[in-house]
Amino acid sequence: MPCPHNEISIVQRSQQQSAVAAAAYRSGEKLFCEYDQQVKHYLEKRGIVHNEILLPANAPRSYADRNTLWNAAEAVEKQWNSQLARRWVLTIPREIPPDQYAVLVREFCEQQFVSTKGMIADFAIHDPHPPGHNPHAHVLLTMRAMDEHGKWLPKSRKVYDLDENGERIKLPSGRWKSHKEDTVDWNDQKYCEIWRHEWEVIQKYSGHKDNDRDATKISCRVSNDK
Repeated sequence: MPCPHNEISIVQRSQQQSAVAAAAYRSGEKLFCEYDQQVKHYLEKRGIVHNEILLPANAPRSYADRNTLWNAAEAVEKQWNSQLARRWVLTIPREIPPDQYAVLVREFCEQQFVSTKGMIADFAIHDPHPPGHNPHAHVLLTMRAMDEHGKWLPKSRKVYDLDENGERIKLPSGRWKSHKEDTVDWNDQKYCEIWRHEWEVIQKYSGHKDNDRDATKISCRVSNDK
């Protein structure tokens, strides 16, 4: 079955979903989920040709282990309706050579998520039978930023509302009026479109490089034949 093109969604506990299970399905690895004490392993999954975890500089090196990473990401979430991970299916053009699949996805994730946003990106390349018919990448992203010591930070913070004089507003209950603000801008809907656009750009750039390499090979063959 073809994968939805550039589909971005959230792994949610309220939907009985698990980041550990999502990682196991995408990577093809057997993982143990500490939250529900169950092994996650999908034997029927085929065509996984590569998987990899990209860490920002401040992330613990232990998070290079998939089981450690996603159990840690789930453990910090205490609510029944917590958002556990962001997931994305990237369609890889058939024109891209198979040996460039991981290079392309790695470059994109590093530029858009890891080095610029501080996310951890866990990606897997799937190339189901027949090879080259429907190559795609599954990307799983963390939902929280980390401090310089690799500790997960809150997703939001309380901000007090102020009146026209810059003073806090007291409610009839005696509490101060306030609202929550995200501590990161990742949830802004505009980034979905930005990331989709950047994925298209990097695909086109990679395609041009491949065409240039092919042209060079042809030129060399012609020259050698002479």
